[in-house]
Amino acid sequence: MTLDEAIKNNPHLGKYVRELQQKNIAIPAFMPQLPRDIDKKDVNVIYPVGDPIFIHIYGTPATVVQCYSIEPEMTQLEKSKYKEIVGIILKKTPEETAADTAEKLKEHFRKFLENVTVIGETTKEKDRVALTREQFKIIKYFIDRNIVGHGTIESLIRDPYLEDIHNIGKNNIFVVHKVFGMIETNIHFESDDELDDWIRVMSERIARPVSDFRPIADGALPDGSRINIIYSREVSRRGSSFTLRKFSAIPTSVTQLIKWGSISSEIAAYLWLCLENGMNVFVSGETASGKTTALNAVIPFIHSKGKIYSVEDTAEVLAPQETWQQMITRETGPKNSQVDMFTLLKLALRSRPTYLIVGEIRGVEGSVAFQAMQAGNCVMATFHASSVKKLIQRITGDPIKVPVTFIDNLNVVLILQAVYRQGIFLRRCVSMEEIEGYQEESKGVVTRAVFQWDPVHDKHHFRGLNNSYILENLVAQKLGYADKKKIYKELDLRAKILEKMVELNIVDYYKVKDIIWAFERDGVDGLPFTL
Repeated sequence: MTLDEAIKNNPHLGKYVRELQQKNIAIPAFMPQLPRDIDKKDVNVIYPVGDPIFIHIYGTPATVVQCYSIEPEMTQLEKSKYKEIVGIILKKTPEETAADTAEKLKEHFRKFLENVTVIGETTKEKDRVALTREQFKIIKYFIDRNIVGHGTIESLIRDPYLEDIHNIGKNNIFVVHKVFGMIETNIHFESDDELDDWIRVMSERIARPVSDFRPIADGALPDGSRINIIYSREVSRRGSSFTLRKFSAIPTSVTQLIKWGSISSEIAAYLWLCLENGMNVFVSGETASGKTTALNAVIPFIHSKGKIYSVEDTAEVLAPQETWQQMITRETGPKNSQVDMFTLLKLALRSRPTYLIVGEIRGVEGSVAFQAMQAGNCVMATFHASSVKKLIQRITGDPIKVPVTFIDNLNVVLILQAVYRQGIFLRRCVSMEEIEGYQEESKGVVTRAVFQWDPVHDKHHFRGLNNSYILENLVAQKLGYADKKKIYKELDLRAKILEKMVELNIVDYYKVKDIIWAFERDGVDGLPFTL
């Protein structure tokens, strides 16, 4: 699609571009896909996020980069007709419908819209509104957007390049863009009342309605996006606020992480060997460091025929294995009907999973995860700590209270961090450490850094070459290697496979998964390329 073609089908886009020219702003480049290496300081691009919505990213070396949503606008007459039609539809629509998906719900309201409107200049029929074809199209869009969709932030929800959406009061909304980092948008709520109404609707969608009595809610929207809500000025002094973390239906692949520089091919190969051979791995880091993204990216390293048992408060783990038991806590309803993470983890011990994956360990459920490791189960989890030292302090302290002598059940910790390098927002694995065990003499836990990130040159260094406790004493032993050093040749082979995929730009999650599983099944003969 070209800009001219997009304008032909979307008159509001043409109007927007003409207004830019009147402000002496050049016609933006039209890009169906954004390259990662695009200029971050001097940018003027428009990209589609699904008709009829487009996103304009604009900034110069003298101004900050901002995000502008381009969508249809209603005239005052259309707004009046829209309110009248919505009133009729809601009056005639039963509170519950048979629609169980957004698409079915859209179809449901489309039929109602057709029943309560007449295409023409006037009508004498009661409870029917006269519309032109263009008015019908615009009003249908806003009914879909506001009743079925996400209302004011619909364009941001549709944008595949956004990670987080931040709003405080009726001020402009900020977003975390995958290419440009934190930027301001032109989207805002017209009033505090409009924002409060929107928040109440969203809180009902996550089955945690907010009120002055209960102003805080956290949960997952039907599309999987996670939203945290703080309602009313009594708690949030600058007005009701929310933070929304977008859900990606297709996980980021491990080769994409390598291509971005988040991890190296050797780190990925190391994790491949660990997960294939049942090591217990924690992915740890601060908020927004990419923990869940990294965890999902490496799950294909687990055996293709393995059983995955995931436990979470909010569904974020995505496993490609066919035998995947996905468990979600239930916090609402009568107390005796609530199901917490502690309970689900205890059930996991009877389920014989190949890997038990915990979305995030926060409390007493951590002790169950370590009991699972002690009993011989393989565990992966995300954890909120910026270093191995802090991770051990949290695990052994309240409320988790894992005995320090149990820490050696955990084998590997991946430490992630969100960093700014030369003004660009990046996510990096800053270290990977092995847990050797508790040392009685020093009354402490012995750890070994096998990978370290060099922030000056943005490189990962393999400090564990010929010196890895986990690879030599656990993985090599499981593989039956008489010569422990042979494990490094295996790591090098897998690193080369991953590097070849990056070289060939194989970054689609499912294509990468297929190649990993082909190697699991047939070795190098199963690869679709030569090394």
